Amino acid sequence: MSAPHRPLALVTGASQGIGAAVARLLAPRYDLLLGGRDTARLEAVASELTGGPGSARAWPVELTDDDALAGAVDGIDRLDVLVHSAGIGLLGTVEETPADTWRRQFDVNVVAVAELTRLLLPALRAAGSDTGSDVVLINSGSGLAARAGWGSYAASKFALHAFGDALRAEESGRGVRVTSVHPGRVDTAMQRAVVEHERRASGTGIGAEGGVYDGSTFLRPDSVAAAVLAAVTASRDAHLTEVVLRPGG
Repeated sequence: MSAPHRPLALVTGASQGIGAAVARLLAPRYDLLLGGRDTARLEAVASELTGGPGSARAWPVELTDDDALAGAVDGIDRLDVLVHSAGIGLLGTVEETPADTWRRQFDVNVVAVAELTRLLLPALRAAGSDTGSDVVLINSGSGLAARAGWGSYAASKFALHAFGDALRAEESGRGVRVTSVHPGRVDTAMQRAVVEHERRASGTGIGAEGGVYDGSTFLRPDSVAAAVLAAVTASRDAHLTEVVLRPGG
């Protein structure tokens, strides 16, 4: 694993979007494990970041496969930062959302997060008892307020918020800080799918004037990553428990 003087960060969903942006901002300060399913994309990001002051390597794993996950964390005995950026957004009204969609949404957005965190708690506590460690949950504005057509997604993000609150209360005495980041709409591939869903459902979509996607109306992934960096680099007398971001302008 990393040399003792180089802190280690693991970022899930690091192949694109917010996760990749977080990895790029953390790279000057941390050695990186880049989590995700797309090995080729992860290796491309790792190659981009290698050659700087630290190292970066792909950490491909299916987060919902408990056995694979347990094998992937083997050997990680100290972890300074864990950023949960992986997630899915399956939209639909309650009437049109079947049980398997609810299960899939919770499995990826909540259960996988909880299990990876549980497996890495000894490593996080090891760093926490020394210089301190951080867990960052990339949540959503939907984790604070639900609206029509977003039921199962919002419910999973409300659950993720509750998970963060519970973890924070349980680990505060061990030097492990927990931050929930709640961005509004972010210009990502997932957002393109959301806008397309809205267009099909109602004929309109935020950021889709005339049916054309306009990412400039949304937050940039780099802006969300900057909030993550602020949380994990805050002095240890300060704890950013929640960060809420909304598009400006």
